[in-house]
Amino acid sequence: MQLTPGKLWGLRRMADADGIFKMTAVDQRPPIKTPIAAHLGTDQAPWDQVARFKRMLVEHLQGQSSAMLLDPHYAIPVAVDLLSPAKGLIVTLEDSLFSDTGGGRLSASIDDWSVAKIKRMGGDAVKVLAWYRPDAAPAVNAAQQDYVKSVGAACARHDIPFLFELLVYPLASDADQTRDYVEMQGKRADDVLRSVEEFAKPDYGVDVFKLESPVNAADADGSARVQALFDELGALAGRPWVMLSAGAGKPEFRRILEHAFAAGASGFLAGRAIWLDAFNRYPDWDAVADGLRGDAADYMADISALADARARPWFSHDSFGARGARFGWDDARFRHDYPEAG
Repeated sequence: MQLTPGKLWGLRRMADADGIFKMTAVDQRPPIKTPIAAHLGTDQAPWDQVARFKRMLVEHLQGQSSAMLLDPHYAIPVAVDLLSPAKGLIVTLEDSLFSDTGGGRLSASIDDWSVAKIKRMGGDAVKVLAWYRPDAAPAVNAAQQDYVKSVGAACARHDIPFLFELLVYPLASDADQTRDYVEMQGKRADDVLRSVEEFAKPDYGVDVFKLESPVNAADADGSARVQALFDELGALAGRPWVMLSAGAGKPEFRRILEHAFAAGASGFLAGRAIWLDAFNRYPDWDAVADGLRGDAADYMADISALADARARPWFSHDSFGARGARFGWDDARFRHDYPEAG
């Protein structure tokens, strides 16, 4: 692969100086809104309560992050002024609300939000989560594929990296039912692997994958059998990739990272594994802040050290060839060859 200048620059901004992604997710909406609403006994969480927590996440966790993932509903309005310009800015495009057709889930972008707006505001990358099951209804899968292709095309047009997150989910026939943004219990490794295989095709324009474990978090036991699945995951991705936490606990997510780094992952983009214990102290905001400064920061330091020791620098991925990711021009042709946005 040859990266265009905007994509190359954005990927460099997302990683640390050694090419390792240490990215913190602040874009979660239901996992923050739902507990707040439940505690207050309201149908909806007050905007200011959700926003306050997101500002605290940026304040306390950006120091150890190479980049932060923010959403336009809450995090950007209240915390982008706090985010250091030395940190990468990844911005969410997909709506947290999805349509469940009975044959599978359909994703969509946030209303009045677009790749063009993310680029225009100075974002370094666009992030999209799409629910996917290879065995969902064909019309549902075709719609999901078309949605991702449209995002990839827009990212190419505006020359901004496309960071794509995949999550499998329960169909109506499955025993373990949930609409929460958590790991599907009883998931099949083949569903995860086949999903990655589909979206690794060049039609989708994915630059970095944000992937879930091919096995349930509790089953990431360090065995050769599990490692073989992670190795296949990395081979199918065919480009730089990072791990998501999907609500896994701290010890479980660390074991997942050990498998992932052994398989060639270039870091992590995680949220709840880092900050959920602190958030569970809500509504005591002082205790939440103490948790972010304490256990969350300590855990971030631990998995960052693990990434430093074992993760693969993104720019050295085999997809970029023997010389690695680099700028594509070395003479005066650049200004002539580099196109306007389409």
